[in-house]
Amino acid sequence: MLVNATKMLNDALKGHYAIGHFNINNLEWTKQVLLASEEMKSPVILGVSEGAGKYMCGFKTVAAMVKAAVEDLKITVPVALHLDHGTFEGAKACIEAGFSSVMFDGSKYEINENIEKTKEIVNLAHSKGISVEAEVGAIGGEEDGVKGNGEFADPIECKNLLATGIDFLAAGIGNIHGVYPEGWPGLNFDRLALIKKEIGDTPLVLHGGTGIPADQIQKSISLGVSKINVNTECQLAFADATRKYIEAGKDKEKKGFDPRKLLAPGAEAIKEKVKEKILLFGSNNKV
Repeated sequence: MLVNATKMLNDALKGHYAIGHFNINNLEWTKQVLLASEEMKSPVILGVSEGAGKYMCGFKTVAAMVKAAVEDLKITVPVALHLDHGTFEGAKACIEAGFSSVMFDGSKYEINENIEKTKEIVNLAHSKGISVEAEVGAIGGEEDGVKGNGEFADPIECKNLLATGIDFLAAGIGNIHGVYPEGWPGLNFDRLALIKKEIGDTPLVLHGGTGIPADQIQKSISLGVSKINVNTECQLAFADATRKYIEAGKDKEKKGFDPRKLLAPGAEAIKEKVKEKILLFGSNNKV
């Protein structure tokens, strides 16, 4: 059974750790993230971008797959299925499809329109027991067509967005999607502290978790970040392990071309990366 993300993030905020949001891209991703979380006894959020949802044959297919996987793998830790960087229509579609949590990313809109649209999503989602994430200050880089320049969130706009009733907030503090470039100045903790001062006990979300140094991750958690998104790092681990398998000629040995064997090293790499992040975020043994 899926749960919304509200309780797990509030518990993380109080306990000074963070919950990992790991994007899933297919069955291998889903299975390995769930197995890693169960092994580490960590609550987990499975993130799905609109592009990944389309790739996996639609949001209803994704919800059905995840629910069945949780049951058949006998997963006992709390699991939330969450729309990542959703559009207004995408968020509504996921609410209807059976997701337990959604993000409406209205950061591209002027703040009043962002607030208006977010409030409508909150009302609809909360009527069905679904948690809602919103965003102020676009996250840098690009993910599935969602582009941002890495603007810093305005602390007052963050406070104003809370009036919509959101459960947690993504606020830009210099983080970006994808691989961080050389010369990246790092997270802006002064801005994070100002935002935290305005929003009180609302959990904060750090997007672009791939490649942020461990000390900056831990400092952000100490300043109120309770959810950290990871996608690119798992993709890179999967690609690297798969490449090594093929370059070693394993796919040409017996039935090494069987996709269950061909994808196994990459799948195992995803699992190990998720376990590594769970330890870094401190969410292990928190159920």
